[in-house]
Amino acid sequence: MAEPLPGYGRDDWFFLTMAIAMALTIVAGFCLQAATGRSTFGAPPLVHLHAFIFFGWVVLFVAQSFLVSRGSIALHRRLGWVGVGWASAMVLVGIYTTIAMTRNAATPFFFLPAYFLVMNILTILCFGGLVVVAISMRKRTEWHRRLMFCAMAILTGPAFGRLLPIPLFVPYAEWGVFASVMLWPLIAIFADRRRRGQVHPALWWGTATIILMQASMTLMAHSVIGLKLYAVSTAGYRGATIAPLAFPMPPSSPLITGR
Repeated sequence: MAEPLPGYGRDDWFFLTMAIAMALTIVAGFCLQAATGRSTFGAPPLVHLHAFIFFGWVVLFVAQSFLVSRGSIALHRRLGWVGVGWASAMVLVGIYTTIAMTRNAATPFFFLPAYFLVMNILTILCFGGLVVVAISMRKRTEWHRRLMFCAMAILTGPAFGRLLPIPLFVPYAEWGVFASVMLWPLIAIFADRRRRGQVHPALWWGTATIILMQASMTLMAHSVIGLKLYAVSTAGYRGATIAPLAFPMPPSSPLITGR
């Protein structure tokens, strides 16, 4: 088993606290969505499946952090293999749900349709990539837990998108979400430096991944590749009639409501 960097200990309670904070952020975001009537139980089955799988990961992530804080490492490792299959399902369902929404012209009005498609696909792929690397480094505890932390941070983006007054940020809505997500790695970087005197490289790698992910979204959505992806994904569906690089009309538009 590889040794951690000198000066790095098992910051179990910090990561448990952060796991709970992230979980509460996600719950708050989607509760607000339901409370304001923007989300109902009448959504299509695919949306319910998506919600079940993604919220299941949130529960699993908190449970894993709790097990580590209690010293139940053997159970943590066994449950980790459940997480492998669960994360794989998240990637597949996440991509499929995004494509289905884009095909049905159901993308949020504060995101360009092409950007929404690219954003969600890259988000879930980056999440999956960080999880894969974290699991491959599971014997290097400090690397493993920080990479998993950054992967979980990525998943809070949709919650911030529901908590923030995102429509007011148009045409820079994605940057408001990005700035909010970046709070998590910045907190971890500050905590590392304060407690250990140095920042673990896993946090730099995880943070760089999030930044690269955001930059790639913007560049790819406006590129030939992004537009081709949109065209292929929506061919034969209602989404094909929507301009990929034009903001959809908001629900309150007279052209939609008839008022």
